[in-house]
Parts: sequence; structure tokens; C-alpha cells
Amino acid sequence: MPLKLSLKPGEKFVLNGAVLTNGDKRISLVIQNKACVLREKDIMQPSEANTPSRRIYLPIMMMYLDAEGSEQYYNDFALRMTEFMGAVQHRQTLATCIEISRDVMAGAYYKALMSCRKLFDFEQERLNYDPESLPRHAAGY
Repeated sequence: MPLKLSLKPGEKFVLNGAVLTNGDKRISLVIQNKACVLREKDIMQPSEANTPSRRIYLPIMMMYLDAEGSEQYYNDFALRMTEFMGAVQHRQTLATCIEISRDVMAGAYYKALMSCRKLFDFEQERLNYDPESLPRHAAGY
């Protein structure tokens, strides 16, 4: 099934490892075959991986974009996911973690990335709490 991308003027995206930038007009592209595509809003720089859930997202993104380095990225993903799941007790969030892990194991990296964004929301809700007001054992989640 073809993928249709509608791009804003100046919007960047990655297509099979190449960074492309749209010109000065809104356009639509149709990609007819399987390709690794990430829009600018879904691309994370290493410096932006500054929370536990973002440290999970980054290696998944790298597995998606760089198949040759996927073993090292997978090891980083597995470590970060294990740490995250060890700190979380919220059932729905743990279910999301399992879903992400299954998708990664199946090579469905884009699907795993989109699910990982749910962890961003969960984490943000937790980070909005004042850690001083939580019992000491709950401060990590």
C-alpha cells in the first residue's frame, strides 16, 4: 500500500537514511514501495534523549534508520526498556512496554516508535508531580 506524505514548506524528513528538505511550497509525495521514512517531528537527536522514555525511543529510531548497527541499538534498547519497566508499576504503561518490545522483536520499528510516544505522555504526567510530595519509594514512578 503506497504511503502519502504531505509536507509543509521547508519540512525535513528522512527517506532510507537520506535527509531531505521540502522546498518553499506544500507538496505531497507518494512512496510506492517499502521504505524507511521519518518526518522531522519524529526524528530525535541524541541530545534530546534526556528522559527514560526518550532513551527507549532513540535506539528504536536508530534500528529503524540504520539496519547495519541494529545489534548495538537493540542492546541499548533492551537495557533502557528493562530499567524503565523495573521502575514502573502502572499496568497500562507496562502493557505498552510489552507491545513496544514485541514490535521491536518483529522488526516493526515504526510501529514501536509510535507506541513509544505513549510513554512520553505517561512520563510527562509523572514529571508534573512534585517529587518531594511523593513517598520516597514512589519518586521513581
